[in-house]
Amino acid sequence: MEFVGKKYKMVSSENFDEFMKAIGVGLITRKAANAVTPTVELRQDGDTFVLVTSSTFKTTEMKFKPGEEFDEERADGAKVKSVCTFEGSSLKHVQTGSDGVIVTLIREFGPEEMKATMTAKDVTCTRVYKVQ
Repeated sequence: MEFVGKKYKMVSSENFDEFMKAIGVGLITRKAANAVTPTVELRQDGDTFVLVTSSTFKTTEMKFKPGEEFDEERADGAKVKSVCTFEGSSLKHVQTGSDGVIVTLIREFGPEEMKATMTAKDVTCTRVYKVQ
């Protein structure tokens, strides 16, 4: 997994506000989240992975073992049950909220960029990140 340890900085975002509305994020948090350009880094420590998303607004760390369910607190504060799996050079991340809303995030890692596709209900958001 040549993408582990690389830092990716967001360069484009499409439909993020509509995606956040679909998962119930409030207006003030949406405005703040739309104003930043986060950096994403995937690290590995033994059989545990850590996905770090950092920005001037907030930094989050998500620790997981592939295929194992874990409790996660999203950047908006919502508590969800999550499962992450690797499929080739993609990381599939499924979140299930207490309200039953399922969010699917697919992060496709390439040598120079990472594309994140997030889907909730009938709304899809695409964000592209370039290697720093």
